[in-house]
Amino acid sequence: MTHRFATPAGAELQWPESFGRRFAVTIDTEEEFDWSSPGASDDYDVTAIAALPAMHDRLSAHGISPIYMVDYVVAANETAAAILRDLLRRDPASAIGAQLHSWVTPPLGSGTRVETFAGNLPREVEAAKLDRLVAMIERSLGRRSLIYRAGRYGVGPHTFHALASRGFRIDASMRARFDYACQGGPDFTSVGAAAFPLGDGSLVELPLSTIYTGLLREHGGWLHPLLGRVPKARGLFARTRLLSRVPLTPEGTPAREAIRAIELAADDGERLLQLTFHSPSLVPGHTPYVRDEHALARFHAWWDEVLPALARLGYRPAALDQIIAAIERSRVVGPAGLEPAT
Repeated sequence: MTHRFATPAGAELQWPESFGRRFAVTIDTEEEFDWSSPGASDDYDVTAIAALPAMHDRLSAHGISPIYMVDYVVAANETAAAILRDLLRRDPASAIGAQLHSWVTPPLGSGTRVETFAGNLPREVEAAKLDRLVAMIERSLGRRSLIYRAGRYGVGPHTFHALASRGFRIDASMRARFDYACQGGPDFTSVGAAAFPLGDGSLVELPLSTIYTGLLREHGGWLHPLLGRVPKARGLFARTRLLSRVPLTPEGTPAREAIRAIELAADDGERLLQLTFHSPSLVPGHTPYVRDEHALARFHAWWDEVLPALARLGYRPAALDQIIAAIERSRVVGPAGLEPAT
C-alpha cells in the first residue's frame, strides 16, 4: 500500500515575527553505495566523509551551522565519527540528526527494495532500527538527535509516533511535491514547502523545500502529477517556462532555477527554507549528481550563487537550536494529524 501524505489544511506552522526569514542546510551524512541498487547492505564505504570539513568551512564562512543527518554506518565508523566530533567541537551550533538507512541498520532484513523505505517495515522492526541508530549516534558522537530523516524519504504510518515517543522534535523526511509510489515508497505530492505540526504538535514536519515555478505554478499541485503520466510532458513544460518543480539542492538543480524558486518562495511568504545534499556528492563518482571534477566544480559554484541570493532576499541561516526555539514560540491554526492522508 502506498502511504500518501498531505499538509493538513490550515495547519501550517505560524513562525514568530522575530524569527524573520530563515534557511537551514541539512546534509545526508551517509555511506557511498550503488544508487541503482539500494539494499546491498554489505557493499558500501564511508570515505567521502573526509571531504566534509572543507565543505563545512565553506558554509561556515556564510554563517551556516549545518545539520548533519547521520546514518548508522557513519556513526559506527570511528574514522568518520572522529571527523564529525571535530566539526562539532569547532562549531557547537552544528547539530547531529538521525538518518535511518534501513538496509544497513540492524536488525537487518531481507534487503528487498520495498524494505529500503523504513516506513514499510512492521512497526516493531522500524522501532528497533530507530533505537539502534539513536544509541549508536549517542555512543559515538555524544549527541541526542532531535531531528530525523528516513533514508529514501521512507516514512510510514508508524514513524511519527515512534519519533515523538523518543523525544524527537522535528521530522525532515518529506520531500515536498515528490512521489515515490512507483518504487514502493511514499507519495508527497500534496505536501507543500511550509512546516506543519504532527499529532499534538510535539513533533513538527519540516519538508525538504520544493517550489513550483513558471506561468502555471499556481496549478502545480494537480498539473505536475498529471504531466508525469504523459511522456516528456514535464520536460516540455519546463523548457517553455510553463511549469517546473524545483527542489532546493545543488544536486540536479541549476543555480538560476534555484534562485528563481527562492524569489517566488519569498513572494509566497515562506519563512523557513531547507536546502540539502548528500555527503557522497562531495567526491566525484559516488552519486549521479557529481560524476567528475567538472560536476564538483558546478556543485560548489551553486553555493557561490545561491547563498548571496538568499541574503539579498532577507533569508538568514538558522541553526537547529534556533529552529526548535522558534517552534516553541510558534502557533498553529487548524488541525494536524499523525497518520498518512490515505
